[in-house]
Amino acid sequence: MKLGLQIIRFDWAGSPQNIGSQLSQIAQFADQANFDSLWVMDHFFQMGGASGEPSAPMMEGYTTLAYLAALTQQIKIGTLVTGYLYRYPGILAKTISTLDVLSKGRAYLGIGAAWYKEEAVGLGVPFPPIATRFEQLEETLQVIQHMWRDDLSPFEGQHYQLANPMNHPQPLQTPHPPILIGSEGEKKGLRLVAQYANACNFYFGVTDPAWGEWHYERYQNSLPHLKHKWAVLTDHCAQFDRDPSDIEFTVLGTIKPTRNSQGDSAQKLLDYFGTLREIGVDHIIVNIPEVEKMNSLEILATDVLPAVHAMA
Repeated sequence: MKLGLQIIRFDWAGSPQNIGSQLSQIAQFADQANFDSLWVMDHFFQMGGASGEPSAPMMEGYTTLAYLAALTQQIKIGTLVTGYLYRYPGILAKTISTLDVLSKGRAYLGIGAAWYKEEAVGLGVPFPPIATRFEQLEETLQVIQHMWRDDLSPFEGQHYQLANPMNHPQPLQTPHPPILIGSEGEKKGLRLVAQYANACNFYFGVTDPAWGEWHYERYQNSLPHLKHKWAVLTDHCAQFDRDPSDIEFTVLGTIKPTRNSQGDSAQKLLDYFGTLREIGVDHIIVNIPEVEKMNSLEILATDVLPAVHAMA
């Protein structure tokens, strides 16, 4: 089983002057410790609540990933997940292709229908109704796959038209970088996963109730929730004659590794991660409060990561 790290906050002591150096330390440690993936969010404002006030520091996702690509050697990198509407589909295909080439084949395309209306409106990005967003997300996926096939024929969709969808150089990964769709919508979102994606992503919550009652309740009820979502996805796969095992089952949540009683012990995490493996999860992605202090990340790398990799 795989274990990845998501970085969600940048309001570190001394920021913004030290964001680059602190990010470098985290990324290079994760790479050298053999974490499987490294992710940032595709937001421009912070999300509020336990994640930080909207005005808190937030780094643009693809500039950050390019920086991380240069700092690391083996870890996979991506956004969890890109809001499709922030970039035209053809430009997004080029962006991921470029990231894959410069990282020597380590890029994921994480993508979703976007939800954060305040940041879109705040920065002048059109934010259509949810039904339109899912239509546009599907066409975005079609455009990207069209370009990654090196198909130069015009693309004529309802929302997007590309006269000459050229994409050179193509990504290094074959047939293309894995497409991860972040959606738990049972009618449209999971249908798109079954039809277009190489990976799904579901939320397992937070292990610390201080991060919010709803998020903690999701963690407490995560196993039936995740099993249900996978079952719905499996049903959609049958409609497209798709083997669900071809889709990487990834989950995301917040943990607090510790060697004392103030957070998650290694054994607690391994017990929980073991139950996730039993229900079919392939790839666990976590974010950690105060990851910049490195202590919790070092505990995760030393006490948890090797055992996760050993889970069959």
